[in-house]
This record gives sequence, C-alpha cells and structure tokens, in this order.
Amino acid sequence: MVARETLRASAHAAMVCQRRMCAAVAHWLTDSASPLPGPRIVGSLFGCMMLASCREGVLDPRGPVGEAEQVILGDATAIMLAVVIPVILLTLVFAWWFRAGNRRATYRAEWEYSGRIELIIWAIPALVILFLGGMAWISSHDLDPRKPLDSATPPLEVEVVSLDWRWLFIYPHEHIATVNYLVVPTGVPIHFRLTSTSVMNSFFIPQLGSQIYTMPGMTTQLNLQADKPGIYEGLSAQFSGPGFSDMRFTVRAESGEGFASWVTQVRAGSGALSEATLAELVRPTRAGGELTYGSMAKDPFEAVAHGRTTTLWSPREAL
Repeated sequence: MVARETLRASAHAAMVCQRRMCAAVAHWLTDSASPLPGPRIVGSLFGCMMLASCREGVLDPRGPVGEAEQVILGDATAIMLAVVIPVILLTLVFAWWFRAGNRRATYRAEWEYSGRIELIIWAIPALVILFLGGMAWISSHDLDPRKPLDSATPPLEVEVVSLDWRWLFIYPHEHIATVNYLVVPTGVPIHFRLTSTSVMNSFFIPQLGSQIYTMPGMTTQLNLQADKPGIYEGLSAQFSGPGFSDMRFTVRAESGEGFASWVTQVRAGSGALSEATLAELVRPTRAGGELTYGSMAKDPFEAVAHGRTTTLWSPREAL
C-alpha cells in the first residue's frame, strides 16, 4: 500500500513539474522583452528539448499494443511525408523559376499533355495508397482487439461496464470490483470484456493502446498490457450525455507482488457489490469519485450485458 501511494505521488509530482517547466519555457519564448538574439536562440533550442519531453498519450506508449500503434503512426507519417515534402519543395521551386523576372523560363502557351508527367502524378499517389492500404490491412489483423497477446503468462480477466457517467471494473476471478480506477500487474496481458448499461461509449487508455466501443446488450473484447509501472489516464472517447467529460479513470500498473497485496487489502477492508449497490451505481452520476468493493455475491456483468439491468432515468436525473 505504501509503495503504491509513493509511486502515485512520485508520478504525479513529476508530471506537475514537467508541465510547469514546459509552461515556463513557452511563456519565456513568447516574451518579447528579451533584447539579445543569442539567448533567444539558445532558449528556443532548450524549449524544443523541453517540449519534446512533455509527452503523454499515444506518443508515449507503455505496452506492446501502444508501441505497435506508434510504429504504424510513424510509418504512415513517413509515407505521406514522402509526397508532401517534395510537393512543397517543388511548389517553391516552380514559383521561383517562373517568376516574372526570369528570362530563361520558357512559357509554352500551346502545351497540353505529357505522358511522363501523367505517369508520375498518378503513380506516386497510387503507390502511397498501396503502401498505406497494405500496412492498414496487415496491422488491423495483427492488432485485432479480440486477438490474445503473445505471452507465456495467463491473462488477467477484467470486466468493464460503462455507466452514466462512470466506469465499473469487475475482477471476476478475484471477486472484487472498483469504480473509476483500475489496478493491473505489469507484464501480464489484460483481457477486457466490455459492455454498457445504457448508451454507447468508447473505452480508451491512450498509453496502452486501442480504444473499443462499449454497447448495451452486447459484449466487446480487448487485450492490452502494461509493461512499466506507473499511473495512466483512461477516458471515454465517445460523447454519451452531459456527464461525458467526467468519464475519466486511472490505471495503476504495479508489480505482481504489489497487485497481489492490493487484492488482499481490498478483500479485507471494502464493502460488497450487491444488487442494491449496482442499482445505485446505474443512476446518473457526474464527476463521481473512486469506489472499491471487496466482495460480490454474484457477478453482475452478464446481467448487464444481456439487458437484465434497469437503466431508466428521467431527464432531471441526467442533468
């Protein structure tokens, strides 16, 4: 428990420090009071390095799925830049060459067709589409959300229920549950089964990988893994009502020993997830806090996934 709180406090302090330093550098660079160009140049280089270190989300992956998606993003960007950069450069070259004062530029009023130019301007986009399409085809099969991750370690089963407007996480084998936070062991695949109580939502942990929809009356699956200890932000990426902006949660990745200790502690000192508790959780709640349940008489996931949970509420309750 102490180790987890220390890790959480350290990560939060580092993030706050980094954001303050980035903000300070950005403010200094935009301040016109600096009289000398030399310090301005040095400050610009320093600012670039600082801003490059301010990385969060999909550009700072912490799992195999997120890393694979970062490679796809980089490859797709490189393929498109192979067209964009030459086009920009040629635009500048043409504008300079065919300027009004250049007597060597030839104006061909009767020119209308060139087979070589037609081949180039059609072949390059075709190759770009071919490369991007092939990459998307291969990666979409390799990163299929339902496809288990390659690992010798059995996955941790987690059931996710999107509420209005909170997240319920159920650990079926551990018989515990949490609200608005998720604790996972590092280096262990996480197999998510997801559903929703009312409207469609989108489950997304940017630093770990793919997002996937949660829909009432059906179940979707997702496989992720956290390779490094830390605290990662999760959110809903699908508008689902007035409390949508509050549908955020934290993912706490800990060592295997830390996760086992957390499970033991939750079982020893938390409440129970009963039918009455679930009925209260289903009611619309905006900006709800974190909750923990150390036991549950019956796993409610199947009842929610099959539409056997009452989710009707009035517009007044929604607001």
